[in-house]
Amino acid sequence: MKALFVDGTNLYSGQYELFGPKAYLNFSKLIKEVERKLNISFNKIYFYASYSPKSKKPSEKEKLYLKNEALFYKNVKQTRNVAFFTGYRSKTSGKEKEVDVKLTADLVVFSFLKKYNHVFLMTGDADFLQALFTIKKYHSNIKINLICFENKIMYKGMFRFPTYIIQILREPILYNISRSLKKIKIDKKKVSVKI
Repeated sequence: MKALFVDGTNLYSGQYELFGPKAYLNFSKLIKEVERKLNISFNKIYFYASYSPKSKKPSEKEKLYLKNEALFYKNVKQTRNVAFFTGYRSKTSGKEKEVDVKLTADLVVFSFLKKYNHVFLMTGDADFLQALFTIKKYHSNIKINLICFENKIMYKGMFRFPTYIIQILREPILYNISRSLKKIKIDKKKVSVKI
């Protein structure tokens, strides 16, 4: 059983940097490309995110961002085998709540429940490393891989776990070469949707 866990808010932020407000990442097509290039099939995809709060008087820039975000998450929810967890934003600070904790808890608990024997984590956030170390400590038979976007690389993780870097813009990626690091080159036209 191969499971993919996605830090959706981190992914959305990265894809917005890559595509801008007038296009968004087609998550379904991205998954198909990743599966094809890695010659695998994800049995289940666990996606964790929260929607950005809307200001009382949103600017045009904010409206574009929120529209882009809504279309992106709608596309994610239409992807096969996706379980979408929606956290929330603090009314006072606007900071995301529940998302990282839920993702961490599910990563660890699902390893004990034997819901996967090979796990992929898509994020650039090193906060999840402790969860991966726990899985490795108690389940040495579980294979662990990281998937990062070229602009959201988990540098602390790539030397500890085999890592795939999704490269869309083909710009040089600055990092030390590691034997456990591989690039997945994806054509931007294949995975983008214009608004």
